[in-house]
Amino acid sequence: MNTYTLHGYFRSSTSWRVRIALGFKGVSYETVPVHLLRDGGQQHSESYRELNPVGEVPTLEVRGPDGALVARLAQSVAILEYLEETHPEPPLLPTDPVQRAKTRQLVEVVNSSIHPVQNLKVMRQLTADFGTDRAANFDWARRWIDRHFVGLERLVTATRGRFALGDDLSLADVAIVPQVFNARRFGVDMERFPNLSAVDAAAGEHPAFQAAVPARQPDFEG
Repeated sequence: MNTYTLHGYFRSSTSWRVRIALGFKGVSYETVPVHLLRDGGQQHSESYRELNPVGEVPTLEVRGPDGALVARLAQSVAILEYLEETHPEPPLLPTDPVQRAKTRQLVEVVNSSIHPVQNLKVMRQLTADFGTDRAANFDWARRWIDRHFVGLERLVTATRGRFALGDDLSLADVAIVPQVFNARRFGVDMERFPNLSAVDAAAGEHPAFQAAVPARQPDFEG
């Protein structure tokens, strides 16, 4: 049986996605915290860049029964796809090709359109280049999340059942739930997005989603 080690940060939404998927599929794993703020950001250390040259979280290491390295994977969506292919039950992608594409569309709205412009390294660069303070950085994140939630809300309105895509949990929910957390953290008015709020609430009832929240991680800091 393979063993899994997840290098991540408790509040990283990309690490959070992988935690949800691992839990949903019943895959046991070891957590190795990578603190994104301490020591100038442990993701930038030489030892971590040996694991992930890009210097980002998460990184998932997979080792075989003999301890030999099977794979060292980064980028959360690539990891999610790997887990779906190697642990297809229970599924996080529908069987129908159109529905699979719609699931990936919802994932990419979060992964490509929202997450990159509101993450830590962007806000740090804003401060370095323009002298912005925490309040200005939060306003930046809030405006970008809000802008794209308008479109995401409309997409989910057309696809939603109990969850983002019908009545079965999917990778869309895995991406949306951490992003809704970020939205609330940055002060987005979630009353404007009732479908995204409903998806977050419904998915949040599942044990895998509950176990993956930042407050339940070994490196959690209040």
